[in-house]
Amino acid sequence: MLAERHLTINYRDDANISVEAAIDFYQRSTLGERRPVDRPDIIVGMLKHADLMITAWVGDRLVGIARTLTDFSYVAYLADLAVDAGFQRQGIGKRLIRETKQRLGRECMIVLLAAPMANDYYAKVGFIHNPRAWMLKGDLPED
Repeated sequence: MLAERHLTINYRDDANISVEAAIDFYQRSTLGERRPVDRPDIIVGMLKHADLMITAWVGDRLVGIARTLTDFSYVAYLADLAVDAGFQRQGIGKRLIRETKQRLGRECMIVLLAAPMANDYYAKVGFIHNPRAWMLKGDLPED
């Protein structure tokens, strides 16, 4: 289903999203390929422990999410920025970033790891590329 351009999109920072709704949403976005949609227990923790979550809605349908871990003063890690594939290219992602920034301290920086398909998007919305990101996966064997 492609989105109709005249639909009203509502942005919220107080939505209580069920694990089922989150999994359904991630599967409708390109982010679902890189999130544990087969592990509801992990999705529950992702939703419960986010410091800031901005969501975009068309009626009762979740169409966008910005899920952030932050101290609200110095740095915010934008862990998820995703838009339903049928609603992309309407400015929803850009608005989710703006709504996130408005709730952070004025000097608080936002950092993220770009999904491969979205890598070129972030420069267009004002992010600066930093090649020094490192990851330590959680599934390493014990020493």
